[in-house]
Amino acid sequence: MTVGIRLGQITDEIGSRNVLYAFFSTIAGNLEPDGWGSRFPILMRQLYAGRLQQSDAAEALAELHRVRCELAELPPARVIWSFEERIQRPPCGDDIAPDIESLATYFVTAHGRDLIALLAEVFEALQEGEDTSARIVAY
Repeated sequence: MTVGIRLGQITDEIGSRNVLYAFFSTIAGNLEPDGWGSRFPILMRQLYAGRLQQSDAAEALAELHRVRCELAELPPARVIWSFEERIQRPPCGDDIAPDIESLATYFVTAHGRDLIALLAEVFEALQEGEDTSARIVAY
């Protein structure tokens, strides 16, 4: 099943649920030593639960910026495919594109877009637009 992020009538495809879960697992496992959502509650609790309110868009953007900066310091080998089952490896194993030099650029959408950049665009549009929330949707 494919998931995307919807803002208004526009849905941007992210990719499989597994990729999105790996993104959140990588953040929690590498950047949140006190548990899931302890440092990035808007991203890890609200967005992960499926909805980001317009009133939280600015804070979500700030959290995402911190996540990107901190993931940029970590090598791709630190990816966590499953928070609960840390021994799980990505389907591609260690065979990743040579331009992926850190976890900040590891996650891409089904169409090859940088996932963090896509989320930043959505959060900015939510912050400035008339929509009241962005949602993670399955289709």
